[in-house]
Amino acid sequence: MRINFNPLLKSKFWRGIFCTIIVLGCSSREVTHEKSPNVIYILADDLGYGDLSIYNPQSRIKTPYLDQMARDGMRFTDMHSTSAVCTPTRYSILTGEYAWRTPLKRGVLWSYGPLMISETKETVPKLFKNNNYQTAVIGKWHLGLDWVLKNPFDSTQVNRNKQGLIIDYNQNQIDFSKPPKRGPFDVGFDYSYIIPASLDIPPYVYIENGQFTQAVNDYTQGSNLNADYDGPFWRPGPMAEDFDFYEVLPTFISKAKAFITNANEQTSPFFLYLPLAAPHTPWVPKDEEKGLSEAGMYGDFVSMVDRYVGELISHVDELGLKEETLIVFTSDNGPYWKEKYIQSFQHRAAGNLKGMKGDIYEGGHRIPFIVQWPGKVKAGSESNNPNTLANFYATMAEFFGAPSPPPDSYSVFKELTDESHIPEIKPIIHHSSNGHFALRKGKWKFVEKLGSGGFSKPSSIQTPKGASQEQLYNLEGDLAEQFDLSKKHPEELNQFKSMLDSIRSLR
Repeated sequence: MRINFNPLLKSKFWRGIFCTIIVLGCSSREVTHEKSPNVIYILADDLGYGDLSIYNPQSRIKTPYLDQMARDGMRFTDMHSTSAVCTPTRYSILTGEYAWRTPLKRGVLWSYGPLMISETKETVPKLFKNNNYQTAVIGKWHLGLDWVLKNPFDSTQVNRNKQGLIIDYNQNQIDFSKPPKRGPFDVGFDYSYIIPASLDIPPYVYIENGQFTQAVNDYTQGSNLNADYDGPFWRPGPMAEDFDFYEVLPTFISKAKAFITNANEQTSPFFLYLPLAAPHTPWVPKDEEKGLSEAGMYGDFVSMVDRYVGELISHVDELGLKEETLIVFTSDNGPYWKEKYIQSFQHRAAGNLKGMKGDIYEGGHRIPFIVQWPGKVKAGSESNNPNTLANFYATMAEFFGAPSPPPDSYSVFKELTDESHIPEIKPIIHHSSNGHFALRKGKWKFVEKLGSGGFSKPSSIQTPKGASQEQLYNLEGDLAEQFDLSKKHPEELNQFKSMLDSIRSLR
């Protein structure tokens, strides 16, 4: 597959010099001048907390490159996606705001939902652009695009949620002779090379800087449709000619390398948001990856992610950019890994956590999170404090000295760069695919409803008469959420109920 890099990236900026406040002690501060780093944010898709061997020594998957990245930087053990499914988490990463504050109260956008981030909203890429960065997104978008609709338009062919948000248009209403009108550029990205949604959701097409790279004039009948939404599964739908599911991950990495190479020739630093479409279904490891894990096609696909991320990091090193590049690696939610696979492969993709993708349980949203920044982030360091992916906005805003971030975003900049810093433990919110809420602060986790609220069964449980749905867990000694302590600690329960209601009421 030929990969062409877009020449629009050759615009020039002046590299800024910024003042960064580094806390050197509990009370003393010193202002130091820091050169702005390049920033690469790699987002895996449906990768579990227990998949990487650096997080789970019993993992049946070898992940040497990501393990080394953790040894070279800081590993977070209590990081959480803001939702247990992908669209709302991606929204939070780019805006610093919980997606349930928008009309998207549950679930995800589908194939043809419009762009859900307004042009007026402040975003992470806009923050970088305001500080003279080149900005790019390469990978899975899944935040909506403004597709061109056929004329006349049938208003009955629209799927809206209860809040009136358009989740999807019927694909028969889409005019594939024209590319979408709005997308990543309107959010703050100079360059974009994306697929619209997950790799198992049509249309299957690359869109580069708002234009189809190939005409959408083919159609796939789907793959592995009798399976349980796993394996080499993808849905029927429109497809660009020559689209190859097995080449998507390599293509994204190749485009990322090309962007980094070109951006390095400019005078300004770059921000690359790299949301991979793997190891989400379809599980499509290439032939040379097959059999490298002991966890089937999924494990082999995770191994492939590890190897290609390693290639990207090596490319950064070869360009001499290692010391001046901050790299983040994480996942958008927990793994889609059912009990039958745990039994079959003896691999726990979520580690010893309860539940999986979609769930309010820890397995739905506790994720790997690794930061590498040589000379700034201590090699082999670890953070055990609860955090969420919404914190990226505030972290970079603190570095740039930018105005106050959204209220859902807390900076971890000092936690990354100052060993003596003692962070304030903030409350964080968990949210399931079906809209269940939980609140975490310190060792306590308050869960508002019974059931997983997601893919694990039962998703919901009818409350017995006179009983309560609310639960309280001490994760310090009960990470698997086995022992509800709500009756033993009624004061804490009421405190967390009030705290959750207070945070939800913020606008």
